Amino acid sequence: MTGQTWDKSRLPSRHSTVGPGRAPHRSYYYAMGLSKEEIAQPFVGVATCWNEAAPCNIALARQAQSAKRGVAEAGATPREFCTITVTDGIAMGHQGMKSSLASREVIADSIELTVRGHGYDALVGLAGCDKTLPGVMMAMLRLNVPSVFMYGGSILPGKFHGRDVTVLDVFEAVGQHAAGRITDAELEELERVACPGAGACGGQFTANTMAMVSEAIGLALPGSAGAPAPLEERDVYALRSGQAVVELIRKNIRPRDIVTREALENAAVVVGATGGSTNAALHLPAIAHEAGIRFTLRDVAAIMKRTPYIADLKPGGRYVAADVHRIGGVPVVIKALLDAGLLHGDCLTVTGRTLAENHKDVVFPTDQDVVRPVSNPLSPTGGVVGLFGNLAPDGAIVKVAGMKSLRFEGRALCFDCEEDAFAAVQARAYQPGDVIVIRYEGPKGGPGMREMLSTTSAIYGQGMGDKVALITDGRFSGATRGFCIGHVTPEAAVGGPIALLRNGDRIVIDAEKGTLEVDLSGEELDRRRATWQPRETIYTSGALWKYAQLVGPAHEGAVTHPGARAERHVYADL
Repeated sequence: MTGQTWDKSRLPSRHSTVGPGRAPHRSYYYAMGLSKEEIAQPFVGVATCWNEAAPCNIALARQAQSAKRGVAEAGATPREFCTITVTDGIAMGHQGMKSSLASREVIADSIELTVRGHGYDALVGLAGCDKTLPGVMMAMLRLNVPSVFMYGGSILPGKFHGRDVTVLDVFEAVGQHAAGRITDAELEELERVACPGAGACGGQFTANTMAMVSEAIGLALPGSAGAPAPLEERDVYALRSGQAVVELIRKNIRPRDIVTREALENAAVVVGATGGSTNAALHLPAIAHEAGIRFTLRDVAAIMKRTPYIADLKPGGRYVAADVHRIGGVPVVIKALLDAGLLHGDCLTVTGRTLAENHKDVVFPTDQDVVRPVSNPLSPTGGVVGLFGNLAPDGAIVKVAGMKSLRFEGRALCFDCEEDAFAAVQARAYQPGDVIVIRYEGPKGGPGMREMLSTTSAIYGQGMGDKVALITDGRFSGATRGFCIGHVTPEAAVGGPIALLRNGDRIVIDAEKGTLEVDLSGEELDRRRATWQPRETIYTSGALWKYAQLVGPAHEGAVTHPGARAERHVYADL
């Protein structure tokens, strides 16, 4: 709808476009080719995380053009800008991973500052990888301007010797290579074909998990998370997203009207039902925090415990995101859960309609086994489990999707950084029955809460995935599988029980009971705590030092403003 006369008296862009005193500001817009009519319209920020760091984001600039066209066709003025990305697949296994989780905060902060600084009235956010998706959604909640989120899409599966492969196969091949099970030539052949083009990692890893969250929580158009990045269908959704955000301006529907506690519960149900990434237990509390809602790891774990696991997706299952799209996309998952009464169908979404209204005409396909009906789940409880006990008083998280045994008891083998643990794994300096402990890798202690995919994949590649367990105050990739417990809180850097472990301590992990215990008395833990000394970080300046000073605990989302929830006023009212 074009030609509409807008009343900008309550829109933030009035501060840079209205009245004689804003003539200098308008001169900049004329310099960029805008017309008088375009300056008089609402300004919509179109934020992307485009860069050439990894394939996850290289399709976003293309999709942004379609989103901008949708904004313009609907009668508003798009203003494109970019934010940063740290891509886990490139940062994995070295010091670069310390920058990954911290980048989520920079993404949210940079979008906030750009929108605030330029007086934009609304936001379309396009994101393509693990930290960009939650970072963009956090910014939307923080700003509370009309917003539509859109995922850039997953990568198509690679083909290797006649089977579908993902980057996880390459990580695990490193362990197979170290064990002498594949040759140099086979490893090189695999690495060349595993990732055939643009898009985020194809399994139900963190990016695709958070993409499903975007639809379940109501911030994205139904179906928009499904199409792989190379498909032109994504551009159609981008166009519609641009149109939809202008309609949200007209209706004055904002993110905090959409992201309620019930919407967050819907998101957690979808994560559990699809065997999603454990990182969702970090990002959902952070998104909730921006809306002023307390929603911790304990809340996420309780919801997942009562959620059936219905999607047979990698890493624990057989299929990838492109297969979900083939059968109808995320709406198929949501429809199955709605029909079973497991979702709050009355939650508002960016369509202006409720979740149930959006999906009333979706028909669950019965001629496929990618997503099962709730009446015949892969397991009766979710694919992600929260653990609590004397080793994790504030909680920990494990992905159990695809696991046969849910209990492990073994001896602690302690390492104070990921590099030492990985070296020991490569040297086979561990035994069946060991619980490999990787500590001082939490939000403060790392700093940055690194993912440990290189270590876990090496173990699987050596054929030891079901013979050992790992626990860490860091994170595990959404691609991780096996008994790998992350987010142990309190973390070692603040004197949590994980810091007090010694080699040989008996550890019991029980995912059925939801417990993580070390066989030590409270008195013994107190004795060890009395002699414990905090470690000094090697980072004494720069972004990681600042992050370490500000970041809060993992069970509350590892946000960098943990003491202050959503501000009383909202940006759009200023």
